[in-house]
Amino acid sequence: METAAVELQTRFVPVLERAAALNKVVDLQDLLERYSFDNICKVAFNFDPGCLAGDGTSGSEFLKAFEEAATFSFGRFMYILPGLYKIKKLLNFGSESKLQKSIATVHKFADDIIQSRITESGKEPNADLLSRFTNISEYSPEFLRDIVTSFILAGRDTTSSALTWFFWILSSHPEVKLKILEELKTLRLSKSDQKSYVFDDLRQMHYLHAAISEAMRLFPPVPVDTKACLKPDVWPDGTFVGEGWFVTYHTYAMGRMESVWGTDCNEFRPERWLEEKNGGGTVVYRPENPFKYPVFHGGARVCLGKEMAYTQMKLVAATIMEVFEVELEVVEKKVPEHVLSLTMRMKDGLKVRVRKS
Repeated sequence: METAAVELQTRFVPVLERAAALNKVVDLQDLLERYSFDNICKVAFNFDPGCLAGDGTSGSEFLKAFEEAATFSFGRFMYILPGLYKIKKLLNFGSESKLQKSIATVHKFADDIIQSRITESGKEPNADLLSRFTNISEYSPEFLRDIVTSFILAGRDTTSSALTWFFWILSSHPEVKLKILEELKTLRLSKSDQKSYVFDDLRQMHYLHAAISEAMRLFPPVPVDTKACLKPDVWPDGTFVGEGWFVTYHTYAMGRMESVWGTDCNEFRPERWLEEKNGGGTVVYRPENPFKYPVFHGGARVCLGKEMAYTQMKLVAATIMEVFEVELEVVEKKVPEHVLSLTMRMKDGLKVRVRKS
């Protein structure tokens, strides 16, 4: 929480302030990805890549390589002939050639971080997550590299994607924006001595929590997910699933099913997540069944970073909305084209102008 707040106040906000002063168009998606990347690296690896430092354009080589690796990896599932990518990989041709170059860049980044953690182990205690793995000798370098990659993918792409779509959909719903600002104003009246929101403040942002959840219902960070069956099973409806079978569920489609969400399933309505508490007039956030709303998965496979993600998203959204007016550079009613990748990114980014509130 503290790391996220410091990164926000010392890097993200100053970048937006400079953009506002110059009336400059910025890609909010890119800035959110850089912020999330810096944040997860600090928390998970005790390493600061500084991608949002200065003018907010540092570290572009790795970020580009990571995005390409994710996109090309997902592209393997889109071939009409499933094994075609293996031939291209063998010949080092086309997208597979680019994928291998991107992976090499990602692996070097991960290996450098791992080596630094191993070198520093024993010198001083590290509270980062990676050090807990490097201190266990039986973990191979390849396993540790996968840990680093997984942390980056989970901590960077998902929250930045969710916030990008949140700000886009908010631009066409001024009534929702006003309700969020009113909630923030009410909180500020009781917390006027604090520059940055603290954890207890974020817990009281019920309407903002509902608005973010509603945005993710319509535009989930991971629109499609797949699980592998370890042993033969039979579902409650009698469907047989064999060992080694892949089961894919479409979170994006589920969020728009009338049979699941009602006749207003295509509407952006945060109120569907709110309920009155004990009949006293106080409205609070009401979570949904995770199997109805599988954005963070459910059961034994529920996302371990769910609460951390909500905390970070509310902190970023509240801070930006309180300080700046965010306006789309090009206002269109149609949904922006997205990239077919592991996460739901806007193909051309989210170009906005910001001005101080």
